[in-house]
Amino acid sequence: MVRRVLFVLVGLLSSLSGSLSAQILDQDSTDKEFFLRKESIFRLIAHSNGFGLGITRGSSISVFKRRILEAEFVTMKAPKEIKTVYPFADNSKSYVYGKLNQLYILRGGIGYEKQMNRKPYWGGVEIRYLYHAGASIGFVKPVYLYIINYTQNPSDPFYLTTERFDPSQHFYENIFGRAPINYGIPETKIHPGLYGKVGLNFEFGAENDRVKALEVGASCDFYPQSISIMAFNTPRNFFASFYLSFNFGKRYNKNSKDENEIRSN
Repeated sequence: MVRRVLFVLVGLLSSLSGSLSAQILDQDSTDKEFFLRKESIFRLIAHSNGFGLGITRGSSISVFKRRILEAEFVTMKAPKEIKTVYPFADNSKSYVYGKLNQLYILRGGIGYEKQMNRKPYWGGVEIRYLYHAGASIGFVKPVYLYIINYTQNPSDPFYLTTERFDPSQHFYENIFGRAPINYGIPETKIHPGLYGKVGLNFEFGAENDRVKALEVGASCDFYPQSISIMAFNTPRNFFASFYLSFNFGKRYNKNSKDENEIRSN
């Protein structure tokens, strides 16, 4: 189902790029004689399976096209994770029953943004469509939990140990809660892969040298070696999600040569 939606989104973006470029760019009434060539942007990302951060560096190829270098770090959870707590203690920490591993993804790639309209001089929203691709590295860290061990001593009926989750030994009755996030770091496994992303960028900042924008789209990560997140689910090679990001940063020119190159385009 997710793959079908991704294909539909790609098709819509392709059709929108042609129609909006023809219809909106012709109506542009702003001065096109000067542009800021470079941009540096910081991104706050929320997606359908987690959240993350990102940075991008952009460079204008022409008046309406920009090349983007990006790096992102996001968390990736299984679609049906449900948090629970040990019900017989007030100080227990929530955990996801059945979760074997936590997946963190580091992406680095290149992309292009095509501008479909320009803001008029009084302000408004500037729209771009984008497509990015590159390398994806999955960091798979095992989940550790506080486990209740019962004794025969009435004065000290149980004690806690920190153990890696084992679905054959750990159940709702003996799981006290999640252990600190640093547990399992030495056992983290690295999975190299690829990623791709398509989306729309809506810039609403009033000043040309300050970037304020919302971005929506879909991304997918593929790994040749399957990754297990939940104990009772089939390991997966393909992770897809829809995302929303808030982008803010600045535009600038390094020197006058940049301005002359943009004018010539």
